[in-house]
Amino acid sequence: MKKLSIGIIDLVAKAPTKNMWERVMGANFASIMPQVIATWCEEMGHSVTLVTYTGREDLLAELPENVDLVFIASFTEAALLSYALSNLFRSRGAVTAIGGSHARCYPQDAQKYFDYVLGFTDKSLIYDVVSDCSRHRPLGMHLSASGHPVNLPGVSERWKFIEQTTRKAPFIKIVPLLGSLGCPYTCDFCIDSSVRYQPMEADAMKEDLRFLLGKFKRPRVAWHDPNFGVRFDRCMDAIEDAVPPNRIDFIAESTLSLLSESRVKRLKRNGFKALLPGIESWFELGKKSRTGRIIGMEKVKKVSEHVNMILKYIPYVQTNHIVGLDGDAGPEPFELTKRFLDLSPGAFPAYSLLSAFGQAAPLNLQFQRDKRVLPFPFHVLSNTQMNVRPKNYSWPEFYDRLIGLIRYSFSPRMVLRRFMANGETIPRILNIVRAISSEGSGRIKYFKEIRKRLDSDIPLRRFFNQETTEIPQFLVQSIRKDLGEFWDWLPAEALVHDPNAYLRSENLKCSACS
Repeated sequence: MKKLSIGIIDLVAKAPTKNMWERVMGANFASIMPQVIATWCEEMGHSVTLVTYTGREDLLAELPENVDLVFIASFTEAALLSYALSNLFRSRGAVTAIGGSHARCYPQDAQKYFDYVLGFTDKSLIYDVVSDCSRHRPLGMHLSASGHPVNLPGVSERWKFIEQTTRKAPFIKIVPLLGSLGCPYTCDFCIDSSVRYQPMEADAMKEDLRFLLGKFKRPRVAWHDPNFGVRFDRCMDAIEDAVPPNRIDFIAESTLSLLSESRVKRLKRNGFKALLPGIESWFELGKKSRTGRIIGMEKVKKVSEHVNMILKYIPYVQTNHIVGLDGDAGPEPFELTKRFLDLSPGAFPAYSLLSAFGQAAPLNLQFQRDKRVLPFPFHVLSNTQMNVRPKNYSWPEFYDRLIGLIRYSFSPRMVLRRFMANGETIPRILNIVRAISSEGSGRIKYFKEIRKRLDSDIPLRRFFNQETTEIPQFLVQSIRKDLGEFWDWLPAEALVHDPNAYLRSENLKCSACS
């Protein structure tokens, strides 16, 4: 095989940022798979350059030159930047490939701008791409393995790529690890709901942890599992075998159903400093929150009691809420969340607006059948911009209630209560930074601007009401400002995508089967 010069770009950010939270923590959100692909390509004998873009760098200056093949890892909010980068590299003669969540969610759109669009990716698939390394235009090849890789290169094997990324973290440096892939739950709004749960080898976990103990005085590790601790004893036995008591600080996302008091005590003994349980809804998903059929205020009280128990042992707890679910109606869902915050002042609330990311989740098919999905440009499509028309609210009512909730959650009174309820320095600082930047004031400013324009900006109001698919100039100008010099490399048609491409592809499959 010919030796290639390969560039790998991990788009952690979609644009330059002055946001304090992103500047402090951005590098810690780097993905594992770009490092894995870089390691695989080097093992195949190729020259590799990995660039992790956190929004703090001069991206144009960091891009590798004279490359034969470029892999770009992108989430959907950074998709337009990835499209511009692909166009730029293609103009220089390179072949381009995209992976990450955007490639899984919107493969049909990504195929217009990349030679390869990668779904599930294992070493064999990467070998095939690198061996072929040819142009596929005007429509790229959509390739996917049958599932996640069974094994991944360990921390020691990809250390040089991890190290160059952690150097970009100014204060807190966190190494990402995986204890499992996929998810055992079947929440129909989640990208992992139909992905087979797959625990990683315990010996590999132990080897990674022991290696990190030799690199940091006190490592910080974030488990990137969709739900850490599904095989709880197996995970904790591996940690306890590899790590002396309380020598590594751990962060994990889990579900309340897994977090009994005895387990939380064990997590504390083993250095867990932050847990991110999903609450999602006060009216649905009782299985994940250990509340069964209890809903409404009863569920609020039970969940609050559970979260407060966790906070006795774990200093940082982020509760994840989804706003705008079809089961929500009237003021009650918003008011119940406020009551939860009153009862659990130490919890940091993270709000995601219901969004349908292409073919990420089975529920998206129903939204598309019901013609409720708006064609927001990818650059503004995130958990802060709902692209599904609310079932039980008008847009103005929804934003009024949302703004009220965010204001309440991050009011000076609630920020102070959260500060006093958290006893350790780092959680206190992180809570304040988030409250005055991305989660609090930043979101309030954006939501207020949208709400005001729903009254005054007729093109934007018509777009939100699905009376037109023309992208409002307010959004176009904000995208142009964010992309800066990369705006000129953005293909003209890239601002627009088919929000019902998933449904159309499924209908084509059905037609072919019949």
